[in-house]
Amino acid sequence: MRYTVHKSIRLKLFIAFLLTTLLVVAGMQFFMRWSLERGFSEFIETRQHGRIELLIENLADNYAKNGNWHALANNKRQWIQLLQSYNPRRKHPMRWVNKALQEPLKTWPPSFSSRQTNRPFTALKLRVMLLNSDKSIIFGRAEDLSLLTLNPIKHEGQTVGYLGLLPGKPTKQLSDLKFMEQQDKAFILIALLMIVLSAGIALFLAYLFGRPLKRITAATNKLGMGQYSIRLPVKSNDELGQLAQHFNEMAAALEQSEQSRQRWIADISHELRTPLAVLQGELEALQDGIRPMNREAIDSLFSDVMRLNRLTEDLYQLTLSDQGALTYRKTKIQPVAVLKQNLTGLKHEFEKKEITIKLVENEGPVSLFADSERLAQLFRNILNNSLNYTNSGGQIDIMVSNNKTQLIIDINDSAPSVPKQELNKLFDRLYRVESSRNRNLGGTGLGLAICSNIVSAHNGIITAQASSLGGLTIHIELPLQS
Repeated sequence: MRYTVHKSIRLKLFIAFLLTTLLVVAGMQFFMRWSLERGFSEFIETRQHGRIELLIENLADNYAKNGNWHALANNKRQWIQLLQSYNPRRKHPMRWVNKALQEPLKTWPPSFSSRQTNRPFTALKLRVMLLNSDKSIIFGRAEDLSLLTLNPIKHEGQTVGYLGLLPGKPTKQLSDLKFMEQQDKAFILIALLMIVLSAGIALFLAYLFGRPLKRITAATNKLGMGQYSIRLPVKSNDELGQLAQHFNEMAAALEQSEQSRQRWIADISHELRTPLAVLQGELEALQDGIRPMNREAIDSLFSDVMRLNRLTEDLYQLTLSDQGALTYRKTKIQPVAVLKQNLTGLKHEFEKKEITIKLVENEGPVSLFADSERLAQLFRNILNNSLNYTNSGGQIDIMVSNNKTQLIIDINDSAPSVPKQELNKLFDRLYRVESSRNRNLGGTGLGLAICSNIVSAHNGIITAQASSLGGLTIHIELPLQS
């Protein structure tokens, strides 16, 4: 089925290129033929005009020689010879001469010449008549006088007669007809040659343009089957090259997404397996009587269940934020007041670890157009992260300021620090700086990822930096209400 599709694309390209070239060839053939016929007709007209002038000149010489038309008017054979003078190489057919001599003296052209009127061309000798200066007929037919175009014959500046020309197309000689026939054959041969050449070029172009499309289709099929490592060669900067480049970028994004998905599943499995393994071990110890069923055992089991519940809740929240399903009810709020409420809620936990908290406001109260609950979740996750990973007896400094357009919050904690090369990974889901960190102290590794999504939903920026206190600084920028 795929082969048929590829063949169809190439066939369509072939037909398109061939038809385009055929139209061009047909147009060129038409216009070349038209131009040749027009030019050749002008040449024949010019040649006939020259012959008429030559005939008039010979008739004028005859008049000058005799002083009148009487000698010529009484000698029809001489009139026929004068008509031959403009083209001495072409002889009169004897049947014309005999027929003309048998008819009355003044009759011209011969009576059978009427049959020539249906022919496309009429010989010049059969279209002329000779008139006197008073337009009386010397050689001609009275019924054709109204059709004549008169050309004066002059002698010593005076008009002594007229050469009348009947309407009709100028005749073409045998050489002219052979020339036109040769040109027709040449045009047909050239047209056929161009059609064959066009077919070859169209076939080549169809193959040339169809080949990258075939590669793209084959690569797309492989991509659809999960082969995300497939890439296309980029051999040009045109639309096909750009399409290949965009395909490669899409394949790379899908490959990275698939790797992230696999890593995400593996991390979730690992995170869920650990508390479940602890629960299983403690329950088996209770079943075997190794550990007594007392308040301490129940508290331990409850603590493991709560860690598992916290992990699943964080996973659920992160999934909602990734899908954009978290509800945001934004109103005008005081962000520093929300921050202080969360500090108050965690005051007891900080006191237990003897961590000192310092809040500094460099500017007066400001307003944000934000969701107070999601902003509280943001501050709570960051503060819990500092609480879990700051050594006992440490310090947390919170600096709040604004630059008239952005609210800036810096949450600095003391040691331990984070390696510089790992700062940009802190907002990755399930990421911990130390894989061996005790999960009883640390969180689920999802808190900062949720924070990143919440800040993005508020059109803000969140980054991690090294703290001057020896630990970590979480830098937040949120747009102020206009």
